[in-house]
Amino acid sequence: MEFNKIFQTLIHLKIKQVWYQVKYRYFQRKRDYFNLKENIDTSHIAFAPDINSNNSLSDEEFSFLNLKSSQIIDSSNHIDWNYNGYGKLWTYNLNYFDYLQQEKISREKGLKLLHDFCAQSQSLKDAYEPYPISLRTINWVKFLSKHRIHRVEIKNQLYQDVYRLYDQIEYHILANHLFENGFGLLFASFYFRDEKLYSKAHKIINSQLKEQILDDGAHYELAPMYHHIILHRILDSYNLVSNNNWKNNQLENELKDVASSMLGWLEQITFRDGTMPMLNDSAPQIAPDYEALSTYADRLGITSTKKTLKDSGYRKWNFNGFECIIDIGQISPSYQPGHAHADSLQFILNYKSKPMVVDTGISTYEKNDRRHIERSTSSHNTVTIDNQNSSEVWSGFRVGRRAKVVIEKETDDLIKASHNGYRNLKAKHTRIFKKNISQISIVDVVSGKTTLNRVGHIHFHPDINISKNGNRINLNDELVLNIDGCSQIEIEDYQMAKGYNSLVPAQKIKYYFQEQVNISFTPINGNI
Repeated sequence: MEFNKIFQTLIHLKIKQVWYQVKYRYFQRKRDYFNLKENIDTSHIAFAPDINSNNSLSDEEFSFLNLKSSQIIDSSNHIDWNYNGYGKLWTYNLNYFDYLQQEKISREKGLKLLHDFCAQSQSLKDAYEPYPISLRTINWVKFLSKHRIHRVEIKNQLYQDVYRLYDQIEYHILANHLFENGFGLLFASFYFRDEKLYSKAHKIINSQLKEQILDDGAHYELAPMYHHIILHRILDSYNLVSNNNWKNNQLENELKDVASSMLGWLEQITFRDGTMPMLNDSAPQIAPDYEALSTYADRLGITSTKKTLKDSGYRKWNFNGFECIIDIGQISPSYQPGHAHADSLQFILNYKSKPMVVDTGISTYEKNDRRHIERSTSSHNTVTIDNQNSSEVWSGFRVGRRAKVVIEKETDDLIKASHNGYRNLKAKHTRIFKKNISQISIVDVVSGKTTLNRVGHIHFHPDINISKNGNRINLNDELVLNIDGCSQIEIEDYQMAKGYNSLVPAQKIKYYFQEQVNISFTPINGNI
């Protein structure tokens, strides 16, 4: 069984990923990284105002992922850049240097941080991994350019770092990591006027703009948080190349067109209250929100281009107070499903700009039981069979057996889709979504042996008060949820993630059925 899971995971990898895994692990050439051969003039970089960071840094402590720490600053005011008390992602955030983009950070404070980092260059660990180097490079270039800082020791550190990055581009991971590597190299190439760095950056970005952004404008990892992050990076890169003519505005049109398409997708998928749907690996307050991205794009002269939601597999119905997002997409990308969940055919629902049915969200990237729960089918608004996951999520960022979704019929008012994620049980889940002027209805049909345990899951926002009367469930005296054809309905407590390392109690229902069940959401007393 374990062998099959690993096999089903590996067969989706690209040959390039496997080759670079082997190369970096066993054949990576070790070399010394040299300082700049000359003190290059870096006063030329122009950059229009962008977006302030959400990260928090005070004189006393750092705060990332809803965790604060003053322990990393010693009595001599030196920072432990390798601090791992809160896990690797927290350490990564410490080494991204996003806090250099805080609105009120002073030149002196930023310089102190940079000098402290440089002084400890020989002992750094996670800081020298390619992903944090990529993000740190962008933040350093922005900060150094904004404040006209030309300290040789800082420029030497940055120069060595970007060549560390150059030597370990994340071809073994690909997806957003590779994109970030390209953006980091692009900023460094402009800063140092380095042709070698630019050539690599241009090749990566040009290819990934085509591969990672789908025709409907979505980022192909299908996690809105990463869509926000990548759009922000594309806007920053457009800002860079359009305000600096070193390369005669190469990449400018490509970046602008993709940003416009991504903004259009975001405009459609964002809820009316401005919040981001927490689909797949998404959490609030990590990336700039829609308003910040839209404002930034407007300053850069970029307008949104809306395309019909299709390739991403997401659909959104907006009518009479309802906002319903339906997931009929695939595990994506097949070769890097690290941010995907086992959530085939799920939905989330807002009513009158209030979240009603929600995705349970994510609170951790650690490889633990909580991570597995948050990626599992039972943590999403869909159906489990015999307590199995529709796609075989495992080990934090892996997926073995995958559900394939087939759209059987789609009109303006009806979507019928099925998936084969339970083929090992010789069962198939089909779901039909329908809407009319006053109601959303869902039909679940599961084929297969009658002995199979079929359970539907619906998770409610913590602010939703549930009262049950038979098969009728009252939601905040605003909507009625009817479930017909089920043998049993249970109300359970669950933990909803408000963000990383932040869980709040909420309630869900589980409905048990045989072959078919009918669900409907209807406003109370015709309150549309």
